[in-house]
Amino acid sequence: MAINEQRLEALMEQMVGHMTGSTVCMGIWIGDETGLYRAMAGAGALGASEIAQRAGCHPRLVREWLDGQAAAGLVAYDAQTDSYRLDEEAALILADECAPTFVARAMNALGSMFTDIDKISAAFQGDGKLGWGEHHQCLFKGTEWFFRPGYKEHLPSAWIPALDGVEDKLRSGATVADIGCGHGASCIALTEAFPNARIHGFDFHEPSVRISRERAAEAGVSERVQFDVADAKSYDGQYDLICFFDCLHDMGDPVGAARHARAHLAEDGAVLLVEPFAIDGRANNIRENPMAALLYHASATICTPNSLSQEVGLGLGAQAGEKRTQQVFAEAGYARFRRAAETPLNLIYEARP
Repeated sequence: MAINEQRLEALMEQMVGHMTGSTVCMGIWIGDETGLYRAMAGAGALGASEIAQRAGCHPRLVREWLDGQAAAGLVAYDAQTDSYRLDEEAALILADECAPTFVARAMNALGSMFTDIDKISAAFQGDGKLGWGEHHQCLFKGTEWFFRPGYKEHLPSAWIPALDGVEDKLRSGATVADIGCGHGASCIALTEAFPNARIHGFDFHEPSVRISRERAAEAGVSERVQFDVADAKSYDGQYDLICFFDCLHDMGDPVGAARHARAHLAEDGAVLLVEPFAIDGRANNIRENPMAALLYHASATICTPNSLSQEVGLGLGAQAGEKRTQQVFAEAGYARFRRAAETPLNLIYEARP
């Protein structure tokens, strides 16, 4: 077969782009971990040595890092003054952890994929199973910060108001269960926005539950939110709202999890389901969804292996889409299911018995 040289050249250029992106992500991770971005934020133009001193880092390494960041377009470089500047827009993405656009710390999750390559390869070449708790701890931190800014920004202001009658209930003191709560970012966002609500977070990963309690203490809401170890089919209680934030597709038995939630809803209760953005139909999703490449690879290395490691092992995947997700809830006995809102990263559903 004759080689299409133009196609080959284009693919090689594409590969260089992919490799560049991965190394820039590593650089972003370093910048957050070492405090380099925070040292630059709001400080104007600074020399490399001054930035290194501010962050307590080695000046020669910082110079190389800064030039890489400038080449990637994340940091502005002035050749005349030999200085570097982190502009306000970049600071909102890279330095300000309170900003809804902050993503620098999410690089931990990408790092865990590389760190866990032996385990992931073994899953590919074996039974496909790799449990959540078997990953490097960077995954848990990275997942928290991948979703935390969006939860804080959208959950109280857009997602809850999009649900029928739920906001008024929360303001009056509704009971809420957050299933698969991870490090508690969604629970804390709800607790801060609705101080009269009673929030209970559950996760089967005990180390994450411990971190969630620490996060609640840091936020000053420990007395108004509770965290316990339980999986999606073992928690007790009756709740006005049961939430699944970016976790249902990771579960081995999402139908069983939805069915268990239905049994623990109070009268006129609702399920809030947040799932990664996907377009129905794999071909359409691959072609049209700008998040597809990222989310399919995350699904192949994290989400689906975790599902396969559990009871039932449905392997729903992070790109299931609305129709397949609605089918899960129909199988679980829900009569109503609708898309309530969406963002470029997430689809937000409301389900009711």
